[in-house]
Amino acid sequence: MTSIVPSTPNPDIVKERRNATCNSEELAQWFHGGAEKLKNKREIEHELFKGLEKGYGLKHEYLDHEGVYNRAVEQVVIASKKLKKLQQERNPGGNDIWPKGLYDVYSHGLFPANSPVSTHITMFVDVIKGQGTPEQVEKWAKAAENCNIIGTYAQTELAHGTNVRGIQTRADYDSKTQEFVLNTPCLQAYKWWPGGLGHTANHANVVAQLYINGEHKGIQMFIVQVRDLETHMPMPGVDIGEIGKKVGMAAVNQGFLGLKNVRIPRENMLMKNAKVMPDGTFIESPVSKLSYMTMVYTRCLIVNLDATYLLEAATIATRYSAVRRQSPINPNDPEPQIMDHVAQQLKLFPEIATGIAYHISAEHMWELYNQTVDEINNGQYSRLPEMHALSCALKALCTTDACAGIERLRLSCGGHGFMAVANIGNIYGNAVAAYTYEGENTVLLLQIARFLVKSWSYLVEGKKMLSSVEYLRQGLKKDTFPKWNNSWECIVEALKYTAAHKTRIAFESFSERMMAGETQPEAFNNSSIELLQAAELHGRQFVAETFWKQITGPKTANLSKPTKAALDNLVELYLVHTALRHMNDILRFISLTEADVKSLQNRLEAVLKKLRPEAIAITDGFDFSDGVLNSVLGAYDGNVYERIFEAAKMSPMNQKPVQDSFEKHLKPFMKSKM
Repeated sequence: MTSIVPSTPNPDIVKERRNATCNSEELAQWFHGGAEKLKNKREIEHELFKGLEKGYGLKHEYLDHEGVYNRAVEQVVIASKKLKKLQQERNPGGNDIWPKGLYDVYSHGLFPANSPVSTHITMFVDVIKGQGTPEQVEKWAKAAENCNIIGTYAQTELAHGTNVRGIQTRADYDSKTQEFVLNTPCLQAYKWWPGGLGHTANHANVVAQLYINGEHKGIQMFIVQVRDLETHMPMPGVDIGEIGKKVGMAAVNQGFLGLKNVRIPRENMLMKNAKVMPDGTFIESPVSKLSYMTMVYTRCLIVNLDATYLLEAATIATRYSAVRRQSPINPNDPEPQIMDHVAQQLKLFPEIATGIAYHISAEHMWELYNQTVDEINNGQYSRLPEMHALSCALKALCTTDACAGIERLRLSCGGHGFMAVANIGNIYGNAVAAYTYEGENTVLLLQIARFLVKSWSYLVEGKKMLSSVEYLRQGLKKDTFPKWNNSWECIVEALKYTAAHKTRIAFESFSERMMAGETQPEAFNNSSIELLQAAELHGRQFVAETFWKQITGPKTANLSKPTKAALDNLVELYLVHTALRHMNDILRFISLTEADVKSLQNRLEAVLKKLRPEAIAITDGFDFSDGVLNSVLGAYDGNVYERIFEAAKMSPMNQKPVQDSFEKHLKPFMKSKM
């Protein structure tokens, strides 16, 4: 079929790029970590998408459930071969291209419904490296990195998710044979949800309760082979399969796993921390919370991922808003670009700012993560609770904001945003899963609340405070906030001051309930509404301060004035928008005048106006290719309507003028006399 898409871009989107002062290429280099990294990304992306059939991403929408999975597996193999070749050519012996490229941003276009090896790449390998001995890393990690074995991370059970302590799968040590015997004692104990477990993985990191001579030794992790390496049939004692269709992530191939008297060698328990000796002697981990680091690592990845999904959706919606014309502002005027409507700007621009705020916060968290790993390797564990709380906060808030933001962006595209070929549905389906996996968000916020309660008790007892909660000292005194001066620092300090007092109030409520006779768990549960609010604001002040300091710090010092101004305007929008959203909490503790609040509203409107001519250039700066976005609404050339129509013609139902159901059902029904 001859394409009807024009060879020249839409004039409206050309005008947007011509009128912008922000330099998209400069922004892209900054966003991707430098000119060389951007160049490499583009070259790898070009190789991966080269040779794909026309309409590759769109045809995915018409495959059945099995077809989506099998095509994803095929594409994993094709992409892997390309990535291995590129790794050998560019950096032999490294792992920056292979296998990490299987889960980089360009994978979003290669695997519209996500990838059946995503959990293998992001968790299985890294858990072995993080919790295995040098010998175990040598035996398992290299084979896993090269996909000679494919694994998954099997923690969640059918009846137990975030409450890891309640996991029922058990591993009993048999000192006579030096083996662990693994069992799922009931249906509720079946592992449920691990990505790739259904029909892809042949190994799993199985989280289970360890027992030695009937004595419970806590949660440990075991490498279990679940499928034969030659036939791929389930191993003896293994009941395995796929859990079925989900809201999104159709190709991830999440599975279930039941174990009945499955024996594995003693060496298959990951023993970097806790150890079981051949005679059954158990050596505890030096720090019980070391297992947190696996979750911290994964949650940092999730923040990266959902921030990217949000920015992808923002790019699609912003480009569409530049070429869609509708609803004259003055009755007799021509229809304007819908991005000229201030209400549309309020749907688009805060999501761009939010995506960048989380992108930058995730980068900062990676820096803190690497520092913490270095400290752990030197026997220092004091930062672990802080890292756990911060990663919980970022994961919970980013996924909440990204999911809500992507839906707002879909709505901003009107009816066309509802079409599968807009791809916002796939992006949402992939992003929204993170709201519940690796810790359901409400449960994570309650974990942060426990950290805040403990931190507040340290504060009132005069004990040493961790750096991330030093701001809580402001909650000890009322009416101490300095005069409002409208600066960015003032807004950030207002969020911190408010968060501190919300923690104080939650702690007081919790304490009063205990004094009234409630147990500590009961008091915590009954105070959970206030505790959740305190936990959310703890995360919000962290993101706000990080965004402000990173954009005004040395990381943007070399940017040109117009590009730096665009980022500054995004900081302004993020801070003002956040302050207005939480104004009810701020006003509870800080005396703002009507003029102060009105000033914030005026600033919101002013910064939307400043960002309007830069919006396309900013989203171009994320450098999402058409292959990655896979959207008829978000293509770089802006030829929206031709692409929508061409995609419609690709529908299998349009390949013949009359469907079989007409003669079989519809025609007799219309002719019947009922």
